[in-house]
Amino acid sequence: MSGLSTAHSVVEPSATSKRVAGALVIAYALITLIPLLWIVLTSFKTPPDSIAYPPKLMFQPSIEGYCNLFTTRTRQTPEYLAAMPPPTGYCDRAVRSRNMVIAGPSNVIPRFTNSIIIAFGSTFLAVFLGTLAAYAFSRFRIPLKDDLLFFILSTRMMPPIAVAIPIYLMYRELGLSDTLLGMILLYTAVNVSLAVWLLKGFIDEIPREYEEAAMIDGYTRLQAFTKIVLPQATTGIAATAIFCMIFAWNEYAFAVLLTSGEAQTMPPFIPFIIGEGGQDWPAVASATTLFLIPIVVFTVLLRKHLLRGITFGAVRK
Repeated sequence: MSGLSTAHSVVEPSATSKRVAGALVIAYALITLIPLLWIVLTSFKTPPDSIAYPPKLMFQPSIEGYCNLFTTRTRQTPEYLAAMPPPTGYCDRAVRSRNMVIAGPSNVIPRFTNSIIIAFGSTFLAVFLGTLAAYAFSRFRIPLKDDLLFFILSTRMMPPIAVAIPIYLMYRELGLSDTLLGMILLYTAVNVSLAVWLLKGFIDEIPREYEEAAMIDGYTRLQAFTKIVLPQATTGIAATAIFCMIFAWNEYAFAVLLTSGEAQTMPPFIPFIIGEGGQDWPAVASATTLFLIPIVVFTVLLRKHLLRGITFGAVRK
């Protein structure tokens, strides 16, 4: 019995702590998923079911919300509807049942495409520029480095509404209002400060000796950066890209102020999906559901990099 030890690690949590932590995580996940689940369910309701009180948990599924999202409709007289040929599909039948006809496609596809172009374009530029700047701050002696880093970070502290009017006036003079290029440049400028600070921490953790050994073997500084530093900074780049992508994908204030038609994105478009007699809630829920899919897929694909990126450098040897 003398060989038995009752000592335990002060770092390893006890079984009770694990169970409590697991229960809290599961409860938090369920609570946060309820609104998303309700949005998805609402997208498969009919307009009357979506505003029923008390709310309906059991209902007949319908894709009328998606039909309304992708089409524009006009009300017609019963005589006009009777003179038309029979409906050709589900959406046509659903619209006819409400004494309306499909007049054409809606603007959801162009708005969704704008969101993809602006979000991915600004994310690429912010990560690209942030990686170069972070490498320079990490490896070279730059006068007033700490002051410059603080200045870069301070741009992230400023609320967007504080500079909304100056940016609007500047964009109007430059002809960048309601353009994809203008929104990409603006989101890049906002995200590049976050990218610099995140990526500098990752690059600081990569030993300089790797680059020095590569340059002794004949590599140039650029070759050492692209072949030695970048592969090891992939985790940090992926994590930074996720945060930049989430901001650009969800941003609302600048999108409302600076876009109105050609470059409008989904966030300002979704709230103004109007149905007959008011808000078309199934169509709004359908648009929200579709809007969630790309960012969820993007995050899931990079989830391993995101977890490693958040904890990278937490333990120093």
